[in-house]
Amino acid sequence: MPLNETMTSFHGDGVILAASTWVSSSMPAGIVLLLHGGGQTRHSWQQTGRRLAAHGWVVHALDLRGHGASDWAPDGDYTIDAHARDIACVARSLPEPPILVGASLGGMASLIAAAADTGLARALVLVDITPKAQPKGLAKIHDFMESGVQGFDTLDDVLAAVVAYNPQRRRAPRIEGLRKNLRNRDGRWYWHWDPRILAQRENSVAAADERERTARRAAQQISVPTLLVRGAQSDVVGDDGVADLLALIPGARHVDVDGAGHMVSGDDNDVLSHGIVDFCASLRA
Repeated sequence: MPLNETMTSFHGDGVILAASTWVSSSMPAGIVLLLHGGGQTRHSWQQTGRRLAAHGWVVHALDLRGHGASDWAPDGDYTIDAHARDIACVARSLPEPPILVGASLGGMASLIAAAADTGLARALVLVDITPKAQPKGLAKIHDFMESGVQGFDTLDDVLAAVVAYNPQRRRAPRIEGLRKNLRNRDGRWYWHWDPRILAQRENSVAAADERERTARRAAQQISVPTLLVRGAQSDVVGDDGVADLLALIPGARHVDVDGAGHMVSGDDNDVLSHGIVDFCASLRA
């Protein structure tokens, strides 16, 4: 049965967050919140959202603050804690604790939010993010985001930049798909996120050790079922990062997505979706 995507919104911590929502026509199995990575938007979760809804879940894919159609932070606060506060606000507004599914930035913020309030989430899925991350991979992401701040002349230039960032991507990105993450201003194409994100010291490569310490403390507080999904070709999460997370969260599970790098949701959304659907199905009463 076709599933209609509706545009909704939620109150975060002083910002309004845009969301895509899919509602199953069957008896609801529960609620899932999908949180994208830095520089992405809720559109990266479309296939996952539809598939989860088809399996009975109510799904909300959020645009994080400063991304997509969500508000930009009035005070320029794009720290992990700010994103975590937004997630907590949304989760508490729901009729029951959701499963938090977060990629990269969205995953780290979900980890911090779930650790701060142990009753906030029903379960946690971290997509290619662990407390221990590879510095080279983090620097590559930062450089890619920074390279687009001045915009692009054409959509073909955007496509070339994405392919250059991840030449191993199994499925070539489509211009129409990229267009959802861009805005045209004065004849140039710009990624639809607040450039002040890059000015946040906490988000810098130099602050990686500090972020790791904070994330490790958070992981030790997690007691809900947890799944780590890693891109097999990830340059951000190595084998040591996987082992470290599994030691920090006893009982956590781990799966690799072959042929995918750090941006798993874009690299192989179909395989990722099946993994998340299977995990969520294991939580049904």
